[in-house]
Amino acid sequence: MIEFLAACVVAGTPLAFATVGELITEKTGNLNLGVEGMMLMGAVMGFFTGLNTASPFMALAAAALAGAGGALIYAFVTVSLKANQVVTGLTLTIFGTGFAQFVGEPLLGSMAPSEITSFFSKIAIPGLGQIPVIGPIFFQQDVFVYLSYVICAAAAVYLYRTRMGMNLKALGENTAAADASGININLYKYVHILIGGALCGLGGAYLSLVRIPIWQEDVVNGRGWIAVALVIFVAWNPIKGFFGAALFGGLSIIGLRFQAMGLGISQYLVDMIPYIATIIIVIISTHKRKKESQPPGDLGNNYFREER
Repeated sequence: MIEFLAACVVAGTPLAFATVGELITEKTGNLNLGVEGMMLMGAVMGFFTGLNTASPFMALAAAALAGAGGALIYAFVTVSLKANQVVTGLTLTIFGTGFAQFVGEPLLGSMAPSEITSFFSKIAIPGLGQIPVIGPIFFQQDVFVYLSYVICAAAAVYLYRTRMGMNLKALGENTAAADASGININLYKYVHILIGGALCGLGGAYLSLVRIPIWQEDVVNGRGWIAVALVIFVAWNPIKGFFGAALFGGLSIIGLRFQAMGLGISQYLVDMIPYIATIIIVIISTHKRKKESQPPGDLGNNYFREER
């Protein structure tokens, strides 16, 4: 069981990055449904750069920049041009899919360099890794997993304990009021949307460089859409986002657990579990009435200063 829970954390790591990235974006009042596309862009550019440089740091930088590049397109179209956010996000997913196929076609079947796979091999944290039960699950992982801990914790501190984080929340709740109070709303939106895109790109890179270090088409396989639903499930909370990602990561690998137990369940049915769970959670979450479970007040609405 401990091994399975540790595997859940690993499987949930790309979801954790993407969930926190989308969460930060939505805190600006912008709904970006292009998470899948940004993850694919990060996955292919991270792998391409890693393959040609054998540098894990260059690969991560390329993945983050690719995700941020996709987010920049979205930000320009929705923030500056005031285009429909839902349509723009869906278009970004289509663009990211085509981009990954175009760049990744010559890479099909290529393996990530040993310098990168060895860099992201599991490392036990001295002291913490020897704690019974908790140690093997959380502190005998790879560097990328540890980075997800830092990202989730830093996002929580930023949103709930800093002035800029409070301004960001105010922006998403009531953009007109935030503008009237002197907050540079366009700057806040651009910066945080790009940060969200960079995190999505890193989530994609984890899949192509660590989880499955061989390039294949559609390596993200719908995880971007799960991340969008997870943001609702965790009520826009980064800490809950980490544990929600681990839960859905476990659902994505539960088929392997069933096989180990000798249960003859159809693989097609098992593959459906995370997506069925996503639908159920979205339905349940939309019926919550608690204030803390509600989305930002201006989520999905473009702001026109002239209408203030």
